[in-house]
Amino acid sequence: MADIKYDIIKEIGVLSENAKGWRKEINLISWNGAVPKYDIRDWAPEHEKMGKGVTLTEDEVEQLKKLI
Repeated sequence: MADIKYDIIKEIGVLSENAKGWRKEINLISWNGAVPKYDIRDWAPEHEKMGKGVTLTEDEVEQLKKLI
């Protein structure tokens, strides 16, 4: 599998943290140089590893706000 490159543009907030120090975070991230998207996923303490997550465009975030 090819390396996935990411750049955390803005750290928005932490939703939770588990006993091992992994945190579920909301960030604005550019994946492989693409337009940044909102991202919700688990991260290791220094962002060296990540879990599976979901990415949302600005429009999707607005729709999510309306639904919640």
